[in-house]
Amino acid sequence: MTTRQTYTTQAINLKSYPLKESDKIVVMYSKDKGIIRAVAKGIKKPKSSLGARMEAFIANTLLLAKGRNMDVVSQAETVNAFGNTRKDLDKIFYSMYLTEVVNNFGVENDPCAGEIYDTLYNALKTIADAPEKKDILLTVLKFQLKMMHISGFSPEFKTCLKCGCKIETNAYFLINEGGIICRNCINDPRGKLILHNKIREFLNYLVDADYNAVTDYETKATEKVCEVCFNLLKKCIEQHSAKKIRTTEILAAI
Repeated sequence: MTTRQTYTTQAINLKSYPLKESDKIVVMYSKDKGIIRAVAKGIKKPKSSLGARMEAFIANTLLLAKGRNMDVVSQAETVNAFGNTRKDLDKIFYSMYLTEVVNNFGVENDPCAGEIYDTLYNALKTIADAPEKKDILLTVLKFQLKMMHISGFSPEFKTCLKCGCKIETNAYFLINEGGIICRNCINDPRGKLILHNKIREFLNYLVDADYNAVTDYETKATEKVCEVCFNLLKKCIEQHSAKKIRTTEILAAI
């Protein structure tokens, strides 16, 4: 009898879908392998040791067995279940948004696996501990900008995409081009999105901000400002996503 080769990894559950009567395929983001898909056998049975550990946005240390078509989860030890998240609808939906973005942009054997894993883990942890919705949104904004940077399409908030001049006033933001245009370079301003200078400065600050940083920018920002910024960055991400991000439809309704 051939013994299956096994390996361990740290991974965060992104989503799952049924396979046979009692099994599921779980899509995870691994710290050293990027996107992995594995079978969790017997997960739907009441006495399954994997059941709760394979729910969405839970971080586990896993033991997996190599399979012919798909690896199999042999053991799972929870590192962080982000328990406070499950007590709050805003935290649940924004955590779902984070995992869906990673699922859409992550790849197998991802060269950025460690950075993306840490970004997702820290964001989920900060959301779980967030006292208010504004704090949730601030975390999501930093996550959005970080993922855009890693994926190679960071938005430009400092200089005009057309003439390269430094902008210190209101500007026009072009979603399709991922950046700002000064008033001198915009041909027809009708229907264009005006980016207020204070919003532009705030987003520019967040580009390099740490999740744990607390500055005047974050203290003074209102929930409404954060929502405006979230929706702007959400559109930028959707522009580059090969698959529709369905969580945004839920977020728009809450």
